[in-house]
Amino acid sequence: MRWDYSKLLGKIREVFGTQDAFADAMGIGRTSLYARLNGTAEWKQNEMYKALELFHEPLSMLGVYFFALKVR
Repeated sequence: MRWDYSKLLGKIREVFGTQDAFADAMGIGRTSLYARLNGTAEWKQNEMYKALELFHEPLSMLGVYFFALKVR
């Protein structure tokens, strides 16, 4: 299954400016972040929750950022 992380990427740019700054705030390496964004690694539950906290977003936004399906 392919996930569409376009809204997540937009929020990362809006809040942190760069993916590197977001990775630092998340406490994960850049390589790990890129693997998750490219779909070669899965997001962990605690990482999704932490991202929402960093974005100051409610849990109800979880699906918008992490579970939108990529449309062909």
